[in-house]
Amino acid sequence: MARKATRTTAVPKRTRKTKARKTAPQAVGAARKGKAAKLKPLKAQQQADVKAAHAELRPWTPAEITEAFRRFQIAKPEPKGELFYTNPYTLTVAVVLSAQATDAGVNKATPALFELADTPEKMLALGEDKVRDLIKTIGLFRTKAKNVIALSRMLIDEYGGDIPKSREALERLPGVGRKTANVVLNIAFGEPTIAVDTHLFRVGNRTGLAIGKTPLEVELKLEAAIPDAFKHHAHHWLILHGRYTCLARRPLCETCVIADLCRWPGKTVPVAA
Repeated sequence: MARKATRTTAVPKRTRKTKARKTAPQAVGAARKGKAAKLKPLKAQQQADVKAAHAELRPWTPAEITEAFRRFQIAKPEPKGELFYTNPYTLTVAVVLSAQATDAGVNKATPALFELADTPEKMLALGEDKVRDLIKTIGLFRTKAKNVIALSRMLIDEYGGDIPKSREALERLPGVGRKTANVVLNIAFGEPTIAVDTHLFRVGNRTGLAIGKTPLEVELKLEAAIPDAFKHHAHHWLILHGRYTCLARRPLCETCVIADLCRWPGKTVPVAA
């Protein structure tokens, strides 16, 4: 007796559950709820930092970089620098004073200074001793007072009292380096420059977004990778991210809008539904 044929259905092999990429609104929403990611134990975090320091993280794709900045834009559409200033000159002075100091510390001293001197001419009239007294709560205040007076004199003698609009000219001013020049060009003149401070340097290397041994290397990699549509605000987004989320000792991965994009292996990202 012939056996009746039966139809069989192939049973699919069990596959490993993969992490679905969140949309930008979903990622921002999860971050605001403190559910973007969880930190692994301390030892795993330390090992992750070692991998990042040795450039062992997988590079980001152009699509991922675009997505990251789309999220930054959704979370904070108009990011601003945190230094107090009233014009390009006071901005330049404030950034010079912020070297090896916090913006909050600088902001405690500069309102009184700028009320008396908001132009190079007024600053020279104020004199180095008075400037020193007004900024004595800021680190390296003696050297910085000398630089403020010297750069004010150079601005009057060589630039008619105006802040120059080129990086090369700005870097000639006493106390002004590449980072300061980039901040001034970006904020005062709307140039799409990227000022790499300690926060941005850490974010670039830890996330794998822009790995480099020097601030200049990180800056140039970011300039090459970030889409033009996001470049004007890029350095603000990244600096603020490093200052308030991607902290040096204990990153707040649970509130990070780019947690599922970030290459740092010291965290666990929940699987999206």
